[in-house]
Amino acid sequence: MTRGKLTADQVQSRLSQLDGWCIRSCKLHKTFQFSSFIEAFGFMAQLALAAESMNHHPEWSNIYNKVSIDLITHDVDGISELDFQLARKADDLA
Repeated sequence: MTRGKLTADQVQSRLSQLDGWCIRSCKLHKTFQFSSFIEAFGFMAQLALAAESMNHHPEWSNIYNKVSIDLITHDVDGISELDFQLARKADDLA
């Protein structure tokens, strides 16, 4: 698992393989919507466990049934493969 910063072309190539993710403020971004606060919170709890096991933690917020996630690898000051791995995990859990 590499923590190296991806080039803009690498980011765009990987982004095309994800559904609903975009680049916002130089971070990988997506907002998930659930049917209730409980479902949104449950999703966050599951993703928190996955993120902890990867030692890679999202920037996120929750408002009622919505969870907004921003992913960036701070130690490389950009987007890395870890961000895409966590994005795929979030999609799988949602």
